[in-house]
Amino acid sequence: MWDGEAARAALPAVLEGFGVTVLATVPAFGVALVLGLVLALAQRAGPSWLALPVGGAASFVRSTPLLVQLFAAWVLVPSLDAPVLGVLVLGTHYATYLSEVYRTGIEAVPKGQWEACTALSLPRRRTWRAVVLPQAVRNVLPPLGNYAVSMFKETPLLSVITVHEMVHEANTFGSTHFAYLESFTLAAAVFLLASWPTSVLVRRLEARLAH
Repeated sequence: MWDGEAARAALPAVLEGFGVTVLATVPAFGVALVLGLVLALAQRAGPSWLALPVGGAASFVRSTPLLVQLFAAWVLVPSLDAPVLGVLVLGTHYATYLSEVYRTGIEAVPKGQWEACTALSLPRRRTWRAVVLPQAVRNVLPPLGNYAVSMFKETPLLSVITVHEMVHEANTFGSTHFAYLESFTLAAAVFLLASWPTSVLVRRLEARLAH
């Protein structure tokens, strides 16, 4: 049975965990955005001796579970603070997916844009910075938003390396007060309230860019 008193008592702990969840998601997504672009450029614009190993490493990370990567990093780098380690592992994991998103956006740039840059004798670096990347990023904004939401919902996995995010706090409160139903329901509601508006904005952006 639902206990309103237990739910009210659980709310502060759940909200405190939500703060940790946000503090993990935002920098981790920043890492993913930057590193994903670097990986995409290394595979798309870099020399073959660099593209092949980078592509292989990215495929390996995508093919292994995030949970395993978190455990491995925790064992291999025990001196690093758990929240920092979680942000780096989460960001790196998603960077391998975002690199494919970026590559798709780059390949979607019309061939005529490349030819025009060549005809104007634009330097390679300026071609990428001023012509290709602005169009590619615009093309991939909706998928990037979807991955941000997905990353937000995967932060509970950070609890395995002792990061006290929202689900961890809900579980701790539930085990202490025998109120799992209330604490986990509140955590689920907060996830919904935080991710649903973002998903709606992403869909609207996708529809707008499609026109």
